[in-house]
Amino acid sequence: MPILANDPNRRSWIEVQKNSDFPIQNIPFGVFLTRDDVITIGTRIGDKAIDLGALHQLGYFKDIPLTDDIFLQDTLNDFISDGKKTWRLVRNRIAEIFDKNNPQLRDHAEHRKAVLFDLEEIEMQLPVLIGDYTDFYSSKEHATNVGSMFRDPDNALLPNWLHIPVGYHGRSSTIIPSGHAIHRPVGQTLPAGSETPVFGPSKLVDFELEMAFITTDANHMGESIPVTEAEDYIFGMVLFNDWSARDIQKWEYVPLGPFLAKNFASSISPWIVTLDALEPYRTKGPEQSPQPLPYLQYEGPGSFDINLQVDLSPEGGEAKTITRSNFKYMYWTMAQQLAHHTVNGCKVNSGDMMGSGTISGPTPDSYGSMLELTWKGENPITLADGSERKFIQDGDTVTMKGYCDNGTTRIGFGQVRTKLLPPFSKEKKK
Repeated sequence: MPILANDPNRRSWIEVQKNSDFPIQNIPFGVFLTRDDVITIGTRIGDKAIDLGALHQLGYFKDIPLTDDIFLQDTLNDFISDGKKTWRLVRNRIAEIFDKNNPQLRDHAEHRKAVLFDLEEIEMQLPVLIGDYTDFYSSKEHATNVGSMFRDPDNALLPNWLHIPVGYHGRSSTIIPSGHAIHRPVGQTLPAGSETPVFGPSKLVDFELEMAFITTDANHMGESIPVTEAEDYIFGMVLFNDWSARDIQKWEYVPLGPFLAKNFASSISPWIVTLDALEPYRTKGPEQSPQPLPYLQYEGPGSFDINLQVDLSPEGGEAKTITRSNFKYMYWTMAQQLAHHTVNGCKVNSGDMMGSGTISGPTPDSYGSMLELTWKGENPITLADGSERKFIQDGDTVTMKGYCDNGTTRIGFGQVRTKLLPPFSKEKKK
């Protein structure tokens, strides 16, 4: 079935600003609270949010086999479970409805009023109920930088890294949408020169520039997903800030890896951009050497050219872009990650989320964390107001953005924006 929604010549009757992340070629999916306090599934074109529940009730999807309540839910999980054919049919139909030459909705004022919302009238929600969350460690540059800092620069990568997409299971309960502030975590750390740990707030809170993909129901327990079919079970992608407490992590990660240093908060952008929408921006990733084992071998361009940036702003201050990277730098592809994740028969469900791991490029200005940008705090970053940062301070806001541009069309992910607050303090009862 062709992806008609990606037609680069298509224009919408909704006004779209130049360089908008959300032209009619994007058509992402999200969940929002409307001006009438109703939660609905929707999409976005330009600066207008579109209520897909209302569109469906008004008969605009009558030729597509959908349940009556598919868009009247507070998560996208059931829609994602319907599979790739349905996703494509719906995106194609949305593109048709909002095409500038289609008068069906364009010239129906009452329907437009029921369907369209200004962004100021809505509140974005977490788009999926995330049952399980896995974080990978798939940037060769990032893994090399961290290995050089904390182990042996001449043997920065562990022996398994070039053979498997390394990953660990995270905590889905603390994944939040953009705009929600987080608190500085507390835990055990081992001060330099000490033999016993201390308890208190983390002093080395860091962001991690990542992306994440959302899966559909992919397999039965015991069944693996071939790498050649893996993308059929990936609904789409979001920007992902996988917050980290480096001092807590350093003390706890041996022998089982990150725990409290990673599970206190992770932030995602609220609009899921489908893999179909990203198809025009497909590109080849880094050469893999040695050649992966057969179950991980993938022919053709398996990555996507997604420009990424991170802005850091102090409380009340001006934002400064502190890094620019690209998703195409990832050594292991999403298809390889999903194939490896299920090769042992692990079951993957609708709404599961897989983090890419920190995305660092080949140059210092493309590193994906403060740990790397400041090289363990040895080279502080100077912000627009003249203040310096080794790691994230209370009151700071981290904003991640991402977009694709092939010279013909441009689509983006919006942003994931999160403010760091002091440690949580429970007010004493009066």
